[in-house]
Amino acid sequence: MATVDDVRRQFRTPPAEGRPMVRWWWFGPSVERGELERQLRAMAAAGLGGAEVAFVYPMGPVETPFGSDEFLELVGYAARTARELGLRFDVTLGSGWSFGGGHIGPEHAARRLSWDRREIGADAYDVPVVAAWPGDEVVAAFVGEGSAGVPASYVEVAMSNGMIRVPAGRGPREVLIASSRLTGQNVKRAAAGAEGPVLDHYSAAAAAEHIRCVAEPLLLAATPELPGSVFCDSLEVYRADWTPQLFDDFSRRRGYELRPRLYELLVDTAESAQVRIDFRRTLSELYEENFVAVFQRWAAGHGVPFRIQSYGEPPATMSSYRFADLFEGEGWGWTRLPETRWASSAASLYGRSVVSAEAWTWVHSPSFRATPLDLKGEAHEHFLSGVNQLIGHGWPYSPSSAPGVGWIFYASGALDDRNPWWPVAPDLFGYLHRLSWLLQQGTPVRPVKVYVPAAEAYAEGSLNLYRTARRLIGDEVPRTIRESGLDFDLVDDDALELVDPGLLDLGLVVVPEGSTFAGGVAVGELVERLAEVPGPRVSPRDDIGVVHRRLDDGDVYFLANTGNQTRTFQFDIPDATAAFEQWDAATGKISLHRRSSDGISLTLHPYEATVVVPTDDAAPDLTTEKLTRATIQASWQVSFDNSPSSVELPHRWEDDPARAAYSGAASYQTELELPELDPKTRVLLDFGTGEPAPADTETYLPPNSYRATLVPPIGVAAEIWLNDVACGTLWSPPYRVDLTDAAVPGHNTLRITIHNTAANALSADPHLLPLVESVTTDYGHRFDLQHISHAADDLNSGLLNPPTLLLTTPA
Repeated sequence: MATVDDVRRQFRTPPAEGRPMVRWWWFGPSVERGELERQLRAMAAAGLGGAEVAFVYPMGPVETPFGSDEFLELVGYAARTARELGLRFDVTLGSGWSFGGGHIGPEHAARRLSWDRREIGADAYDVPVVAAWPGDEVVAAFVGEGSAGVPASYVEVAMSNGMIRVPAGRGPREVLIASSRLTGQNVKRAAAGAEGPVLDHYSAAAAAEHIRCVAEPLLLAATPELPGSVFCDSLEVYRADWTPQLFDDFSRRRGYELRPRLYELLVDTAESAQVRIDFRRTLSELYEENFVAVFQRWAAGHGVPFRIQSYGEPPATMSSYRFADLFEGEGWGWTRLPETRWASSAASLYGRSVVSAEAWTWVHSPSFRATPLDLKGEAHEHFLSGVNQLIGHGWPYSPSSAPGVGWIFYASGALDDRNPWWPVAPDLFGYLHRLSWLLQQGTPVRPVKVYVPAAEAYAEGSLNLYRTARRLIGDEVPRTIRESGLDFDLVDDDALELVDPGLLDLGLVVVPEGSTFAGGVAVGELVERLAEVPGPRVSPRDDIGVVHRRLDDGDVYFLANTGNQTRTFQFDIPDATAAFEQWDAATGKISLHRRSSDGISLTLHPYEATVVVPTDDAAPDLTTEKLTRATIQASWQVSFDNSPSSVELPHRWEDDPARAAYSGAASYQTELELPELDPKTRVLLDFGTGEPAPADTETYLPPNSYRATLVPPIGVAAEIWLNDVACGTLWSPPYRVDLTDAAVPGHNTLRITIHNTAANALSADPHLLPLVESVTTDYGHRFDLQHISHAADDLNSGLLNPPTLLLTTPA
């Protein structure tokens, strides 16, 4: 906990905690010392907090195969260099995902239950036990009286001497044979030398083998004292629902034998639903105890936190996170239930003050199309979902000598210093750092709990418990709660049993339709009951999200406009004071305002956010400003290569065929004549807030690919100088900069340097596709570049709206 004074004092220049990090993809691996140092220095200079190193498929000749001595030495060098630069360095405990590799044999590989179902007659049968694939093992066989699909019950039949012995019957029968089969899944996007099967996430022996062969050498190479955490990416162990010791584990945990009732996983009976619930609940527990807890104990033995994205397959529950140290989600959507909410709810319930998200996973695909505004807008979505640490996805290692745009990851943004807009990166990351750090202070206020119907999800049979629970809860519940101005946590059976009731705050529990949980509020009553819960309220609600944090002696509210239109609204909070402070995360500045009789009136431009802190301090009288807008009449010049030429505004680079594939910068210059001004007058340069993007653009993007749906007046970022005095950068609404301190009466020189994205160059790069074809030929088909044919769609670079001068004077 912290006091308002503590937080206010550090807000402008917060501690390093909370700086955005990036996932650093090492392709091949093929990396070298000088380039590692250069990229780490570029991260530090941009205001990033560090890197989470990840090892993936080749993008060129492999010089240091995964696991080799040379490779491990470079991991250690990167960790030491990061520490010297004040950067955090996290290590992914394997290559690609999910954990596995050539060290994983059949005894430790992921398995699934496979069924052979056929009809036989009344005769006795001796059926040879034959492995259809290497590693297959028959685990049980059953026979039921009646033709296929008719038997209501089955009895187990004996297996001996390599034979399934089916006794004679009275007529048509059905035989079910259950086999433990290797899933066959190999590690996705594996580096050279890391290929092999995905490990059995229900087996402590498999986890120990991976630690011995992969995780331990990686951590020792990095030096255990240096990494900020060791990491496990999202669970994508498809169809894996079996492990060799499952019969014994089931009977010990559930109190009855699974083997004679195993057929009920396939056949509907009066009691099959409970068997299926117990079966998948056992899988969840085995994952928790034999995978998460094993890695956490090992990491703790080295003094390093274990961080995990605990959702997907195997069927991780929300409370499965409690076996790890650091909780991480991904996915955006503050009025929905992304994986981010799965993680942030667990962090809230189990007392973790920091919860991270893999951010920008599919941002404005393909690579290099993401703008600073895209990154800001998606970051707000994560903050509104309870996140307070961003792990950007990501930074592709690319040699400086690589031709064209260099190496890129197959999906998502390329968030590195190859972006022409990188000069504004320190301002972007500084903004996100302030908000991340602020949202780590105090505790979240989430008065509503939404029950996770785990039993119903288990009964449905899906191994992805998160995805099934999200569908059972539906979209209406989270949207209704958030649009009321309130916030919520998910809560499951484990949390209800394990968390101290005094900390759980079960004032209002929402129960999804069809859930057997008693004592909660049904969805149909939700709106009426939410109105009774004290908390912040926004009117009108359009696009405005709120996060409430409670400090020792006060409250902090983060508000974000998540839409593409300017919103003016009233913000009302319980026990409102006469005044409030507004904290600007872009500058760190704090202003004091008097609350009007109607409450707190706020205006947020598209994708703009603010921080409101109620205070008892004496506030100044309510004031208004007189605004005078003046058109800039002078002519403009543009220079791409130190050769100025006259230009008319608006000026879009892509309208010139010779500039369509240009990625870089251009400087616009004009002369201003300013009169003598009142000392209280401010001189602002205003470009406008942009226009909503047409609905029919970029329809190729999948739903999980975030983009800010705004056609900006600047494409895409600008640095502003007046009389050679740096006045600021612009990359998001309201696209307005204060020139007052640099302005002089009479003649002034205004210079605007515009930076676009690298997507223009990507769209015409002659090297990338042949490179992909070459590595595919050499190393096999390990990836496809996503949406690369759309790199040039709807690009807008340049000075897209003539700026005007805005003079503001207190009325």
